[in-house]
Amino acid sequence: MLIFLQGLSTPYSTLFMGNLIMNAKICLITAAVLGFLGVAADALGSHALKGLLEDLGTESFWQLAAKYQMFHALALMALAAWAKASPGNRRLRWVFRFWLAGVVLFSGSLYVLALGGPGIFGPLTPLGGLCLLAGWASLAIAAMGES
Repeated sequence: MLIFLQGLSTPYSTLFMGNLIMNAKICLITAAVLGFLGVAADALGSHALKGLLEDLGTESFWQLAAKYQMFHALALMALAAWAKASPGNRRLRWVFRFWLAGVVLFSGSLYVLALGGPGIFGPLTPLGGLCLLAGWASLAIAAMGES
């Protein structure tokens, strides 16, 4: 993925390659997309997929994935506001990176497992959880470095 991003000249490529400071607009757009998809996933799990998830006994997986996705979408909204108010804080990029990777790995793997996907996705869940934790630790480090 990083090789692909190196050829791009979009704000997303700069966030991952580290060439520029945190982009508040991209952070806010990402928060909106994750929030939209989180609400959609929760609705799917509560209605269209309810029977399947009950049959598989994985309703709690789906609910946990949607909950953590929504929590971190809201956190990314706050991060976007901080990035806009403090554009020189380069540490905020790491918070964004860790939270985005964490949501994709943690919630994404739980969604796949809840639908009966292969167990190979299981190890991605704790890896995503570690990314989420690293994001929160990075947030604390960024706050300590703020003047």
